[in-house]
Amino acid sequence: MTGAGRVAVVTGGSAGIGYSIAERLVGDGFRVVVLSSSEGSAEKAAAEISANGGTAIGYRADVSDRAAVDAALASARAELGPISVLVANAAIAPQRPFLEMTQEEWDRAIAINLTGTFNTVQSGLPDLVEAGWGRVVLISSSSAQRGAPRMAHYAASKGGQLALTKALAVEFAKQGITVNTVVPSSIDTPSVQKKRAAGTIPSAEDMAKYIPVGRVGTGEDIAAAVSYLVSDEASYVTGQTLSVNGGSFIG
Repeated sequence: MTGAGRVAVVTGGSAGIGYSIAERLVGDGFRVVVLSSSEGSAEKAAAEISANGGTAIGYRADVSDRAAVDAALASARAELGPISVLVANAAIAPQRPFLEMTQEEWDRAIAINLTGTFNTVQSGLPDLVEAGWGRVVLISSSSAQRGAPRMAHYAASKGGQLALTKALAVEFAKQGITVNTVVPSSIDTPSVQKKRAAGTIPSAEDMAKYIPVGRVGTGEDIAAAVSYLVSDEASYVTGQTLSVNGGSFIG
């Protein structure tokens, strides 16, 4: 299998897209470390994911807290060994009109979505450098490509991930490490379902009308893209943005 016992870290892995990614990577043969900021959620998700075979462990860590990330990854190394794959998925997607947005709201979105990516990648990357092999995948958003009203802080943080991908890909290419971004669009996740129930976004059926393939995406669609990018077969793919959007041509 692709993973061949390698260790993969997935932040925000207890629900939604992150859960699907963690589940897929366990199926690919990786030993997966699930990180989540919610009490007990990472451990619960890891237990569910590994129930049918494979290895997954969970740790609580807010990615905006560097000390917490360092501690979680140190524990993961002690239990499973050096890290080979980093998937930076943890994010928040709040909504607020720009002129009503507070400094605190802006800072929180940047802290989790962009600085949290920095914390995760910088903390884990030395293992990849030492091994001379590694995969880094950042999970961005189509909001960074086309903009998003009421979500300027989210779009800005996700746009920062696109730029970070390019920079890291160039810096670490000669060390056997690839760095890529997956850009989801119109993915049906629990957080999206909550917004739909609150009436802040259209129904899945209405959204599907504007997507060429005729449906909204799933976490499994994103997980499949990540599965490819972290494989040995993707060794010549780096610094790229892979949009998983059902043919919605944006950007």
